[in-house]
Amino acid sequence: MTHNKLTSRETLAGTSPAPSEAVTRRLLTCGLVAGPLYVIVVGVQMLTREGFDISRHPISLLSLGSLGWIQIADFVAGGLLSVAFAAGLRRALHPGPAGTWAPLLVGLYGVGLIAGGIFVPDPALGFPPGAPGGTPDQFSWHGLLHAFAPPVAFTALVLACLVFVRRFVVLRRWGWALYSAATAVTALALVAWPGQDGLSVRLAVAVVLTFAWTTALAARLMGELSSAARRP
Repeated sequence: MTHNKLTSRETLAGTSPAPSEAVTRRLLTCGLVAGPLYVIVVGVQMLTREGFDISRHPISLLSLGSLGWIQIADFVAGGLLSVAFAAGLRRALHPGPAGTWAPLLVGLYGVGLIAGGIFVPDPALGFPPGAPGGTPDQFSWHGLLHAFAPPVAFTALVLACLVFVRRFVVLRRWGWALYSAATAVTALALVAWPGQDGLSVRLAVAVVLTFAWTTALAARLMGELSSAARRP
């Protein structure tokens, strides 16, 4: 009887992921969901919010007006999912290459998104409808905090890309090393390009590119986790 019970337990262990693996997979799934959710919600608002023009208005201004709660929730949800993803990175990678700094940087990125949602910007550039046509002469305290949060979040994610470049070079994953480096360089170039013309569009493209990278990374790490679980 004892032998049969042991055999049954071994069979179950062989067909079901360990509890710690299941937790890691759920946390990595948060990274898989964060980007598409954020981008889709922003995209729908860009098409439906009265007076919003991505060629003039940064995404952050969607946090204003009677429907601003949608973008606030989008910021906070994307941030919370990114923080959970950071925890999954820690579980999946530590103590290997990128196992320390990557989770910290992705976690900081998530905190920056949350702060960007909690601390709303000041009305500007004619949005929401009825707002002044230019930028405010004086910023509110929450407007100043909002202006600080996105650059911190963006910088943290770009640095995370570079940390993963090192990881993929060590592992000789040359395609992923190149993809991570290209994402960091392209995102930086879009944001740092001189001149204000088209800045809001460039920022939006940088958001899409970096979130596409986190989504692809989450999918890859989940695949690696599954491959490791299938090994005898």
